[in-house]
Amino acid sequence: MSQNIFVRSLKITIAFTFLMTALTAYASPSNKWRIQFSGKANSDGSIVITLTPIGGEPITAEVAVENNTGENGVAKTVVKGLKAQLSRDLFHIERDDGEDVLIKKRHGTANFDLEIVSNSVDGVRINPEHE
Repeated sequence: MSQNIFVRSLKITIAFTFLMTALTAYASPSNKWRIQFSGKANSDGSIVITLTPIGGEPITAEVAVENNTGENGVAKTVVKGLKAQLSRDLFHIERDDGEDVLIKKRHGTANFDLEIVSNSVDGVRINPEHE
């Protein structure tokens, strides 16, 4: 019986180690992020994005998207919303290829991590990646 408990504890420890390794690998700040939008908005909703500079506090921005907005319009709306909510001293935000948003750190500022916290816009897919 005690051997079963040992084996179960060992399995839990190994699983936890793999999980922590995966989470550490996922968190990898960059100097520039690309957010790719695809699909058309089939509902009103919002997109919540958090940027966390190395050694800094997380900065969260929420952008409202209207129903029937195409992917290029979603990207345009996100650029406008982020520019209104994020410091221009920390980030440069622009649209690229119509449906992509680039967020770059300003010179002399810290690399940052980006997380799509939520997306309640039906039909819109979001793919963030390091640039």
